[in-house]
Amino acid sequence: MRLRDDFVAVKVPATSANLGPGFDSMGLALDLWDEVSVHATTGVTSVVVEGEGAGNVELGEDHLVVRALRLALDRVGAPQVGVRMRCTNRIPHSRGLGSSASAIVAGVTLARALIGDANVLGRQEILEIGSQMEGHPDNVAPAVFGGATVSWMNEETSEVGSVRLTPPDDISPVAFIPDFELRTAAARAALPATVPHGDASFNVARGALLAAVLSGNAQASGGADLHCLLMEATRDRLHQEQRRAAMEPSLALVDWLRGAGFAAVVSGAGPTVLSLEPVGADIRRDAGAAGWRVVPMGVAPQGVQITRGSLSKVEF
Repeated sequence: MRLRDDFVAVKVPATSANLGPGFDSMGLALDLWDEVSVHATTGVTSVVVEGEGAGNVELGEDHLVVRALRLALDRVGAPQVGVRMRCTNRIPHSRGLGSSASAIVAGVTLARALIGDANVLGRQEILEIGSQMEGHPDNVAPAVFGGATVSWMNEETSEVGSVRLTPPDDISPVAFIPDFELRTAAARAALPATVPHGDASFNVARGALLAAVLSGNAQASGGADLHCLLMEATRDRLHQEQRRAAMEPSLALVDWLRGAGFAAVVSGAGPTVLSLEPVGADIRRDAGAAGWRVVPMGVAPQGVQITRGSLSKVEF
């Protein structure tokens, strides 16, 4: 298999995983995008990073996008090349907005773009490779498919699946981004090894409700509106409170927002907080004064896109 193009580019959205009850399974693509371009060369690999992560990430073969690109080329038997890469990063790192999943998806999609064959490395293959690298598909799936996703991995076969949902227009996320980081490993270390049966049952019900709401087809008994459904559907007993000690400001903000009537959750492993509904100017002002960067994002209806190369006009 040969490489058809030597200069390609992609863009990939930020994501938010869990969304309250959907631990390691639910995700949402956000309208905030990283852009990455690659020149295939005969020289050594070099990486230039602008924006988020500049000065703090590897700039050679250990860069996460390069590693994903290499793995994908190997997976399909394509030749390896020297890489001259430029990353324009807008997704904050270690904030719970899927920066690592987006980098991995970008790398695999860049391999597809370099190969230039519409039948190689389609979205399902990108999902599988990305989930293998990430360890779970909750952020990878929305980065690949856009919209909202419910995804899973079969532990026996290692197969990965995902269902895409189209959220109603009233789902309009707002991110509250802190000035501190939290590594996913640290957030996971705060979780107990087992959970009570009642808490598991509680989350199963809310996760199912959230999937129905995000599908845009939920019709509640008793005439409950979308806001009421969202408030109930985003309740959680499995992971958020258990992580309070690791990110007390984030959980305090979730409590404050929910008390003010907004369907707020910890975004992924945190520490960013996500409201699934627009918030008022007073909320934005008070949160900003407390040190949070408040960013209305919206839902990204599409996942990763090839923006330069022979496949840039080919939907996949």
